[in-house]
Amino acid sequence: MPLIHLISHDGAALELDVPQGHSVMQAAVAAGVRGIVGECGGSAMCATCHVYIDPAWLDRLTPALPNELEMLECTSSERRPESRLSCQVKVQAGLEGLVVRLPATQQ
Repeated sequence: MPLIHLISHDGAALELDVPQGHSVMQAAVAAGVRGIVGECGGSAMCATCHVYIDPAWLDRLTPALPNELEMLECTSSERRPESRLSCQVKVQAGLEGLVVRLPATQQ
């Protein structure tokens, strides 16, 4: 299982082993991570799993689809170039060590 690094808005770090094929949101919700809500259950229909992907990792991810880009317009924290919905970031072997930062708020 790839290990990913979650960093909260206040700098606290957490490491999660994530089964391949699972989303960052699924792993965070299962681990009870504060700051990832995932109200829609991973269907890209809300923005409560908004995260900031470390720029060094962006080109390793599948590009965001139009529905994700649309939902990123609805984030409560600032949208940045590295913004993604964590429900749309599927963890694969090549993402070992992925760094994900959590915004200050989700709602």
